[in-house]
Amino acid sequence: MRLTAGTSSRLGASWDGRGTNFALFSANAQKVELCLFDPQGRRELERIELPERTEDVWHGYLNDVSPGQLYGYRVHGPYEPDRGHRFNANKLLLDPYAKRLAGRLVWSDAHFAYRTGSAREDLSFDRRDNARGMPKAVVVDETFNWGRREMRPNIPWEDTIIYEAHVKGLTQKREDVPPNLRGTYGGLSSPTMIEHLKRLGVTTIELLPIHGLVDDRRLVEQKLVNYWGYNTLSFFAPEPRYSQDNPLDAFRTTVARLHDAGIEVMLDVVYNHTAEGNHMGPTLSFRGIDNASYYWLKPENPRFYDDFTGCGSSVNLTHPRVLQMVMDSLRYWVEVCHVDGFRFDLATTLARGPGGFDRNSAFLTAIRQDPVLASVKLVAEPWDLGMGGYQVGAFPSQWSEWNDKYRSAMRRYWSGEGSLIGEVSSRMTGSSDVFNHDGRTQRAGVNHITVHDGFTLADLFSYNQKHNEANGEDNRDGSSDNHSNNCGHEGPTDDEKIVAVRRQLRKNQFACLLLAQGLPLILAGDEVGNTQNGNNNAYCQDNEIGWIGWDGLNREGDDLTDFVGHMTGLRRRFAQIRSHHWLDGRRADGSYGVLWLTPAAEEMKEQDWNFPEGRFLSYVLGPAEQGHAPIFIVLNAATEAIAFKLPKMREYKAWQQVLNTADSKQTTADFASGADAKAPPRSVLAFAGSA
Repeated sequence: MRLTAGTSSRLGASWDGRGTNFALFSANAQKVELCLFDPQGRRELERIELPERTEDVWHGYLNDVSPGQLYGYRVHGPYEPDRGHRFNANKLLLDPYAKRLAGRLVWSDAHFAYRTGSAREDLSFDRRDNARGMPKAVVVDETFNWGRREMRPNIPWEDTIIYEAHVKGLTQKREDVPPNLRGTYGGLSSPTMIEHLKRLGVTTIELLPIHGLVDDRRLVEQKLVNYWGYNTLSFFAPEPRYSQDNPLDAFRTTVARLHDAGIEVMLDVVYNHTAEGNHMGPTLSFRGIDNASYYWLKPENPRFYDDFTGCGSSVNLTHPRVLQMVMDSLRYWVEVCHVDGFRFDLATTLARGPGGFDRNSAFLTAIRQDPVLASVKLVAEPWDLGMGGYQVGAFPSQWSEWNDKYRSAMRRYWSGEGSLIGEVSSRMTGSSDVFNHDGRTQRAGVNHITVHDGFTLADLFSYNQKHNEANGEDNRDGSSDNHSNNCGHEGPTDDEKIVAVRRQLRKNQFACLLLAQGLPLILAGDEVGNTQNGNNNAYCQDNEIGWIGWDGLNREGDDLTDFVGHMTGLRRRFAQIRSHHWLDGRRADGSYGVLWLTPAAEEMKEQDWNFPEGRFLSYVLGPAEQGHAPIFIVLNAATEAIAFKLPKMREYKAWQQVLNTADSKQTTADFASGADAKAPPRSVLAFAGSA
């Protein structure tokens, strides 16, 4: 027999070497049809009703279907938006478990389950077939030859330095990457890029979303795209636009090459919403498969969605099968693609229950108990746009979190704001006020100054205002709260004094980021002065604005690659910066974790912390263990030089200067214990103690 019942045990299309099992979850459907297409995806060859339903999984086995077969589903059921049901079998739907995509979405009104322009809006019913303009799922053979040498780097948390990058934007303008690899998965692991990552000293590359995505119709009509990729349609399939051939194998090859170089790969993942948007959005997959199960609906009016994300809808992980899909997706990327961790976009939404954010939610509990995910890095963006959505510091100890408190404090400090030394002291030593609870350590906080969302580092010190006109929203989009400082001129300038100040402030931010306890995250391109011309929301700019401009590479003043490499080297040298023990002050035996010092090298008292408009901060981190050196760090955000004394310590007779951001040549210098010195205006200095 060609068609048999198959099994419900594995969702998606599973090829076993002889045939393929198809399984789709839908609790409210009345019938599910599997649609098979020709190799070009243009012609529907046949429809096959899945013969069995087991625990709300519809399934069937076809013994003549092999890898390469294109398919989709038509799901029959009630179209009753007022009850939360939006079934429409006229719409071809993408399998939520699709491992590979063929074709791209071609927008038309046929993708909407209702009659667009109708007076009844989404309560009306549309009978047009959308199959021709839909991407199709592809049956895949998941086997891959990783080779004997493929080893996960397994970088310890405390040694991790993250580099956030966009697959295309990283290499599209990199002229020393082969043309056929620019903007692709392969470009990430080209010898040129691996060499650059090694020069920087980063350990982990974090990729903006690579899950199969959709370009919003509004953007397409404006000749723009969803460049960043936060518009997911497929949680298992690598986005095809970054590969010229088989995207799954291309991505796995890149992971293997990066692993060979000792570099981890993390994925930015978007499980909080999908590309289907609000109740007026298209029916492409989840909405037509089982709207009432996949999404948070308003209890009092299930026609509408609870939107915690600002994207129209929110994925409901309190439903066991929806939670299963997310967990299956995470395990797939770890087991089949060998990724090393995940950054979860708007992670608060994933942990919501009926009462709001829940630290013991089904999702966080499932993650905590999963043996596959126990070995990978988990990072939360700990907020969403719903009530009680800001949850920085609230995630379980297994997690790290983006620390926006570090970003805000250090931006304000180096932009010239005074009276911040108390907060800066906390941010430089792991933000214990936020994360020191429930057994969490400094690695709980991911420190960052810039990320994909917002100004680049060069723009942070070149613009006071956002300049997002190219986005087509009259500059209304993007944050207006940037804590930036244009240093006296808005945008590019030839004024050498302004250029010099901007360069030094960039160095100061890099220096603090890599001297601070916690996990540092660097935005790709900041090391070479990449600019987006003041655009702080380049989500739709797949062009010169959004791509990294490598013009500053090897250009004196702009290229800070070697400076960043010097800083990552210092971070490796001084283990106390990477400590996983919270710091204390002077102990009974005279030892210490941290000593906060006045410019006169005296231990700070209460009044010293309340110094009006204070912009000078200095401290000593004690040696990680006996025989190791302490490090003395000086931050001077004042616009004038400030005199200070080197600490006078019985066991250390001298201090060697290992960092001066005001010195372009990074000259080393030795100072006697207790010697006088000066911190140049707007500078960061560091000294290693020696016996």
